[in-house]
Amino acid sequence: MTDATPRARHVAIIMDGNGRWAKQHHLPRVMGHRKGVEAVRALVRAVQPMGIECLTLYAFSSENWKRPEGEIDDLMNLMRRFIKSDLPEFVANDVRLKIIGDYKALAPDIVEMLEDALAQTAKGTRTLAVALNYGGQQEIARAATKAAEHGAITDESIAAHLDTADLPPLDLLIRTSGEVRLSNFLLWQCAYAEMMFVDTLWPDFTPEHLAGLLEEFSGRERRYGGR
Repeated sequence: MTDATPRARHVAIIMDGNGRWAKQHHLPRVMGHRKGVEAVRALVRAVQPMGIECLTLYAFSSENWKRPEGEIDDLMNLMRRFIKSDLPEFVANDVRLKIIGDYKALAPDIVEMLEDALAQTAKGTRTLAVALNYGGQQEIARAATKAAEHGAITDESIAAHLDTADLPPLDLLIRTSGEVRLSNFLLWQCAYAEMMFVDTLWPDFTPEHLAGLLEEFSGRERRYGGR
């Protein structure tokens, strides 16, 4: 890879397909979500040698509240378990946890756990950004409101107030499961990001899949509207 070859510093993933994976395996949906957490764990452990500085994962959207109450409870319990089990590994491996979205609207005990995790990992040099209760349109609206409070509304002032303001620009967006849409995820940040949509269901997505997509990314010509 030459110096001119594009390198993905910031990769975001819409982790789609847990429910379909469970259905294919004749299992309840919660088992698909559990298998999806295992895929997250494997990917977070693998990204450092790939040169990725920030991995952003779409974990729970602002629209996911429309799901059945039982499924939401399962997702929140998985979140609790993930934080408890993986926080020591994040600290040991220099991973900074960042939350984007209105996470303070979650259950008080989850908010407390998240804020403790944020504090414990604050000095990490690599970032795992997790989108919780997140919606791209809502993020842009919040950022525009804050920009207006501080002066003129410009591209720069909105970008400065986004949840991702302290992260590298988004290079690559991946969506699993064959769906081809953004689902209200990182709408502003995707302006010049490369996008890849793969048929693999999220629980089956491996570090090897990501490595292949990064190789494809390295062959793309990024012009940012120029020639």
